[in-house]
Amino acid sequence: MNKKVNRLKSKSTKMMIIPLLLLCFLLPLTFIFFFKSKSKSKSKSKSLPNSYPLIGNYISIYTNRHRLVQWTSDAVLNSPNLTFLLRRPFGQTRILTANPTVVQHILKTKFTTYQKGDLFRTTLFDVLGDGIFNVDGDEWKFQRQLSSHEFNTKSLRHFVEHVVDTELNERLIPILTTVARNNTVIDLQDVLQRFAFDNICRIAFGYDPAYLTPSLPQAKFASAFEDAVRISSERFRMLTPLFWKIKRVLNIGSEKRLKEAVSEIRQFAMKILNEKKQELEDESLIQSVDLLSRFISSGHSDEKFVTDIVISFILAGRDTTSAALTWFFWLIYKNPAVESEIVNEINRKSNSDMLVYDEVKEMVYTHASLCESMRLYPPVPVDSKTASDDDVLPDGTVVKRGMMVSYHPYAMGRSEKLWGGDWSEFRPERWLEKDEVTETVRFVARDAYTYPVFQAGPRICLGKDMAFLQMKRVVTGVLRRFVVVPVVEDGCGEPVFVAALTSKMKGGFPVKIKERKA
Repeated sequence: MNKKVNRLKSKSTKMMIIPLLLLCFLLPLTFIFFFKSKSKSKSKSKSLPNSYPLIGNYISIYTNRHRLVQWTSDAVLNSPNLTFLLRRPFGQTRILTANPTVVQHILKTKFTTYQKGDLFRTTLFDVLGDGIFNVDGDEWKFQRQLSSHEFNTKSLRHFVEHVVDTELNERLIPILTTVARNNTVIDLQDVLQRFAFDNICRIAFGYDPAYLTPSLPQAKFASAFEDAVRISSERFRMLTPLFWKIKRVLNIGSEKRLKEAVSEIRQFAMKILNEKKQELEDESLIQSVDLLSRFISSGHSDEKFVTDIVISFILAGRDTTSAALTWFFWLIYKNPAVESEIVNEINRKSNSDMLVYDEVKEMVYTHASLCESMRLYPPVPVDSKTASDDDVLPDGTVVKRGMMVSYHPYAMGRSEKLWGGDWSEFRPERWLEKDEVTETVRFVARDAYTYPVFQAGPRICLGKDMAFLQMKRVVTGVLRRFVVVPVVEDGCGEPVFVAALTSKMKGGFPVKIKERKA
């Protein structure tokens, strides 16, 4: 009798648990369907998004899922201290900030407290492995010191100059010349991505994928890299990591493609690595100066270690400069006076097609224009750290261990508190200062915690100078010869800003290329 009663009680308990589980999953959907119109109207107001029990800000997150960077930027800028607590379902809280004091706190003052963390590491591990952008602590410190030494050598700088100039003069300029001659439309975003991919592969691997050639081929390695980065970034937007982990175990959908793409990337990298080792062992061959050759020559022969770190640099150099240049060409089209001043500077600095490194460095107005462009459209719009201990931010925000804390360069570039009432204007002059005695104009940088486009603190971007060199060479080479004219459909405004790990224009950047009249 007692056994029967116990069985009935057990069955009754299970029957109660099932509805509770269903409620947990159906409640968010109920809010979405019944309060969708309400959340839409609220998102247009300047008030902060509503937070509800259990689901937090999920209504607003779901409603703005196609413009999360812009929505979180609005939420941060509408917060009195420029710090916003984003509440995700089931009690997850993420802190987003545009407060320079807080940015300095997490990137420098409490650097050891705010690391990449397990969530970031596991989400990107398939692509990055144990590369420099996916590790913390002593492992990161070792890779940083090793990479910093190589990036600071003159031979690498000269190699970068050679690679960029070759790609520019033998591929990019001829393609744009053909487009101008035939009066056709080209996707400049795609072209600049191909340019950057060829460059970074040659700098990192010493391998030329020839991705930017007149036929604009679909290179297998480039396509695999694109898919791997896209799918990995989509993992961050899922309600819970459990979803993508289940798909990975079952090997279905996007996770199946990610596995295939990563396999293609790794196989290709190993092939290049083995060829490079043989090349370095053959004393009759001219020794390469690419990053992979440098790491191997310095005694680092562990295949996984070297492959991981080089893949990280390809990720860093593949989309960042191309994203910055894409938005730059859009902004100068909208601001012809700025374009005219850049062209005048180019003509003043050099009469030849080839600019040497020092001349490029002296192009202060062009440099200011690039910085101003990245203020409004940063290549990495949001970056995140994870707290390894409880903490209190300088603005009083309480941080619990395991919380994700994100600084928001996109929001910071749009902050009236940081840039004044004219923040929405594309004005390179805000970066320049005139010497009253010599009447020369010099570039005046903002501190890295107000303008963390290249990150700041111990993890500040190693390739910053390399990126500016590449961007200035492209701007010089293109604008000396051509006018870039966006093909804008009737009724369309600005291109749509979309972000994965880096920012892009939705649907590409269709343009016509016109020969510049002397």
